[in-house]
Amino acid sequence: MIKQRVGEKILRLTLNRPKALNCLSLELLNELLAALDEAASDKTIRAIIINGAGPGFCAGHDLKEIDSKRADIDGGRAYFEALFNTCTEMMLKIASLPIPVIAEVHKVAAAAGCQLVASCDLAVAENEAIFAVNGIDAGLFCSTPQVALSRNIPRKAAMEMLMLGERIDATRALNLGLINRAVPKEQLEATVMELATKAAQRSREVIALGKKAFYQQIEMNVKEAYSQMNSVIVENLLLPDAECGIKAFIEKKQPHWPSDRDY
Repeated sequence: MIKQRVGEKILRLTLNRPKALNCLSLELLNELLAALDEAASDKTIRAIIINGAGPGFCAGHDLKEIDSKRADIDGGRAYFEALFNTCTEMMLKIASLPIPVIAEVHKVAAAAGCQLVASCDLAVAENEAIFAVNGIDAGLFCSTPQVALSRNIPRKAAMEMLMLGERIDATRALNLGLINRAVPKEQLEATVMELATKAAQRSREVIALGKKAFYQQIEMNVKEAYSQMNSVIVENLLLPDAECGIKAFIEKKQPHWPSDRDY
């Protein structure tokens, strides 16, 4: 994996197994997890972009690596458990990070690669991108990818992709809500950078509070969600950044977040 700082506040993480279509080996998952942990503790980082090197974004898990572990004494069970536990930890880490994570998708995002797109807070794809959770083609129901997918798109559409291995294009992915933008490939990087730059201008402290609250309330019933979010917005209003932001908004000025002084 390649880590690249873009300016002062944006971190780009590039999946770098182009010959394997950036399949998520256990090694790559651990690298990505470590990079996300490091970013969480670096308060100068305000947004993360995840993209892929070479001909595609990510084709899912490395089936060749998986198949090779069948020769282990336990038939691969220990490896399989380690692989999917690590993958789950990494996907959940994205949601728990105090900053926005944006997927930059080109060509293909399949199986766990599609799961990665669904797990990111925002996603932009080139018009030619294809999305699939087509493990069924290889005798595998995409059980773990369906967790993120089914929380992004309607059930019937998710089941069609999961049970039939149906591929969808970027326009369909946009209409279903899997991605935020579908753009010509020559505009992909610039569009992602535009979103990341906007995110980086916001208060990191407020984004952290709001992102955490979003993923909490989405799993609650409406009454519980309102009760919890009432408490969250009160805490938000008591933050110095909120006081500063409201004053700047009223005075039609650019806010300078008090929390930035701590970084």
